[in-house]
Amino acid sequence: MNKKRILVHICCAPDALFVMNRLLDGFFVTGYFENPNIFPPEEHALRLTETQKVAETLSFDLLIGPNDREVWNHRAAKYAEEPEKGRRCDICYAHRLQNTALEAVDRNFDLFTTVMTLSPLKKASSIHRIGRMFARRYGIEFLEADFKKKDGFLQSVQMSHEHGLYRQNYCGCSFSLKDRERRRQEKGG
Repeated sequence: MNKKRILVHICCAPDALFVMNRLLDGFFVTGYFENPNIFPPEEHALRLTETQKVAETLSFDLLIGPNDREVWNHRAAKYAEEPEKGRRCDICYAHRLQNTALEAVDRNFDLFTTVMTLSPLKKASSIHRIGRMFARRYGIEFLEADFKKKDGFLQSVQMSHEHGLYRQNYCGCSFSLKDRERRRQEKGG
């Protein structure tokens, strides 16, 4: 059986550890860290460094995409007041999946996917719909997988603790950081 080459969008190390470990058996896997949504810059740098550790641990290649924060901000700003899992998130998924699809086509991968469906804060159905759209647009296959199923998220938490990885407590964007702070203040803490 010929293994296909897959480009996997990675948003953070804990998600990458679980998903990449799972995909390595069936594919020739390359990671793609492209996350202009992550704020502040120190958080972006920390998540990239942790992802590089996972790439080294699991022995997969890691490509680093452009950090085009201004473009992402321009696209997402209109939806700043949207709640988590709202339209702003769909814009963010689309931005990163489009860039991953284009990178996959440019580098002759057979298909692409993302680790984002591991998070319970992400809408797998939206991610899959957007991934299929870009797959059709660019003539490449998109692997639809809801990695949080069958306790995937819980397993990823356990694995990341075993490997001593940094686990963030918000999606990554400035809007979700503000939402988290607002919720904390509402709880009185």
